[in-house]
Amino acid sequence: MSAFWFLLVGVLLVVIALLGRFLDRLPVSPAMIYLLVGFVLGPAGVDALELHPLREIALLETLAEIALLIALFTVGVKLRVPIGDRRWSLPLRLATVSMAVTIAGVAIAAAVLFGFPAGLALALGAALAPTDPVLASEVQLRSPQDRDTLRFGLTGEGGLNDGTAFPFVLLGLGLLGAHELGAWGSRWVAVDLFWGTAAGLGIGFAIGDGLARGVRALRARRRDAVILDEFLLLGVIALSYGVAIWFDEPVRKYLSSSVRNRGSEVVLQPA
Repeated sequence: MSAFWFLLVGVLLVVIALLGRFLDRLPVSPAMIYLLVGFVLGPAGVDALELHPLREIALLETLAEIALLIALFTVGVKLRVPIGDRRWSLPLRLATVSMAVTIAGVAIAAAVLFGFPAGLALALGAALAPTDPVLASEVQLRSPQDRDTLRFGLTGEGGLNDGTAFPFVLLGLGLLGAHELGAWGSRWVAVDLFWGTAAGLGIGFAIGDGLARGVRALRARRRDAVILDEFLLLGVIALSYGVAIWFDEPVRKYLSSSVRNRGSEVVLQPA
């Protein structure tokens, strides 16, 4: 059975690669073809593939993490604009103000029109608000040399919006009782909002910038230096995510305990 899946994935990737130029002329993206193949193989088609969302939750979570990391990284490598450049103002506004307005709009619509509870409505809004960096690839930067302002704004927003939406997903889960928010949302603000955002941006920037400087220095000193760029890119993805996960759990525990202890002190203070 494993041979069949290796053959299927191999044939699918080779066919998509060979049809790249042809697909560029059509209003069809590779993600749409992958989705169609998955539908045909699934229970609604020939029933050759069935991944139950509850029984296979660990596998689906891992696959989703890998797909999201690769998708966001391929978006990020196209954004060759220095930090501090005023062109960043557009994607930042889209990924913050516009995202917040969209999340609120979807949440209010879900609560008013469908009677969803507040937590479920907020989680739905946060899940639907981000644009998909893969499906929206046709309106994003086509290459690192593309200087179109509109495409840059949409590409930057596509790479940032998942980080913006994630704290609101956790807030929605917290309102449903599935995630700890702390007293008056203090844990959510300290851990999920500020730490999650700062750690993601900081660790990613530090590792990416550090490795880029190291590669430039190596190539400047030794012109014959051979660096396998594809392996380097995969290594940056794995290293950044691994370091983030490595630091995330202990810091979250520390911040959670600190917020919890402070909340207890406030409650226990005599009147």
